[in-house]
Amino acid sequence: MTPTTRSPLTPVTLGLDVGTSGVKAVAVTAAGDTLAESTHPYPLLTPRPGWTEQRPADWLAGVRAALRDLSAALEGRAHPLALGLSGQMHGLVPLDANGEVLRPALLWNDQRTGAQVEQIEARVPRADLVARTGNRAVTGFQLPKILWLRDEEPEVFARLRHALIPKDYVRYALTGVLAAEPSDASGVGALNLARGAWDADVLGALDLTPDLFPPLVKSTDVVGTLTREWAAATGLPEGLPVVAGGGDNAAAGIALGLSGARPDVGSVSLGTSGVIFSPLRDPTPDPEGRVHLFAHADGGYHLLGVTLSAAGSLEWLHAKLAPDTPIAALLEEAAQVPPGAGGVTFLPYLSGERSPLMNPHARAAFTGLSLAHGRAHLTRAVLEGSVAALADAYGVMQAIAPLNTLISTGGGARSDLWLGLASGALNLPVHPTSARPGAAHGAAILAMPAAGLHPNLTAAMDATRPDLHPPVPPVDMADALTAYAAARTALYGG
Repeated sequence: MTPTTRSPLTPVTLGLDVGTSGVKAVAVTAAGDTLAESTHPYPLLTPRPGWTEQRPADWLAGVRAALRDLSAALEGRAHPLALGLSGQMHGLVPLDANGEVLRPALLWNDQRTGAQVEQIEARVPRADLVARTGNRAVTGFQLPKILWLRDEEPEVFARLRHALIPKDYVRYALTGVLAAEPSDASGVGALNLARGAWDADVLGALDLTPDLFPPLVKSTDVVGTLTREWAAATGLPEGLPVVAGGGDNAAAGIALGLSGARPDVGSVSLGTSGVIFSPLRDPTPDPEGRVHLFAHADGGYHLLGVTLSAAGSLEWLHAKLAPDTPIAALLEEAAQVPPGAGGVTFLPYLSGERSPLMNPHARAAFTGLSLAHGRAHLTRAVLEGSVAALADAYGVMQAIAPLNTLISTGGGARSDLWLGLASGALNLPVHPTSARPGAAHGAAILAMPAAGLHPNLTAAMDATRPDLHPPVPPVDMADALTAYAAARTALYGG
């Protein structure tokens, strides 16, 4: 008998996405194939209307479980070489001098900081802030959260020594090293994009100092290594290199192959929020700050147009008006309604609105309702309203970063009707993908150069870029766009 030989273990990188509803961990090969994945949920805290918080300890519990699952699934099959991170942007994790969490984290969709946004705009002219940071002051960003802490919880602020973004806190827990990278740091509201450094002038005007924030590294840099404690808790190798990673939108863009090297290809995401992603080579903001400009994890930049309630609007309608009807059935009903939803229009501002209104106080509305309308018209209007809001944002972006092609992502990408409506609203071809890689996959790809799987990030993105399906047929949105613009202008101006 000839002795049996074990096949060599497949080299992989791991990606971890610290999301709003839970953590996702993936193991990805050099070719972009997913060998294993795990998700673990954690709670969302809403102590008051408009407030959203999470306990960082809950993130760590989810991370521990997800990485343990991944380690078990890879045993005897694959060898992890590096770990990259991604996560929800803009949140504030306040730490004391010993690195201990001072209070629950304030999240990206928390709306308590209206007074602090006014403080920022009173001390730093909007045009100057946009020119420096790429963005106006926004309630969801981290910087006004720090000011809120100073105003409303001064005893906590007095102990504050480090302000971290969620994924950077998780990385600190895994490695013991404080660091930030540009794609997430540019969502704080205090990063000078042109210089790639914390803006001492902006912070000084607010009586803050740059040493509150971690040192900046590149998104592909190794920040530290997995500690002995975390290795024992997860089954992963002690000393596993941990890479900086990127914010969730930037990491998802990396997973889709979006880069300033191909500035005409962007993405449309129909997740809880709706997002148009457009890569840029140079940091060129909208002068009025109606859309976001962030650093990209590839070393370039990107514009984001964001409507806060895309699939979130459909989930709201489902939960409140038709909880016993599957969402797939609602979509089938909506497909039978002609374009324009019989004159019903929906403004999807259930959580306020970002682009282009930048108004946390905006509220949703149905207009044009009559006795002739039913549930199917409401569903169709929600679908049309969500993509009309994206078209509203793209109208601003198009002058700066025009696109020729969109790749679809997010849960709404499963609906050909919704993608067709998006194509019709944006007047761009929308391509589904066979795989639906997300931020966790992008984090794993960002770790590939450090793992030696590819010589650089460009090569890693080329090797893992998903295959595109033919574009979905566009659906007529002309009447819906006209009605949306009229309703939006009547309630919130042009």
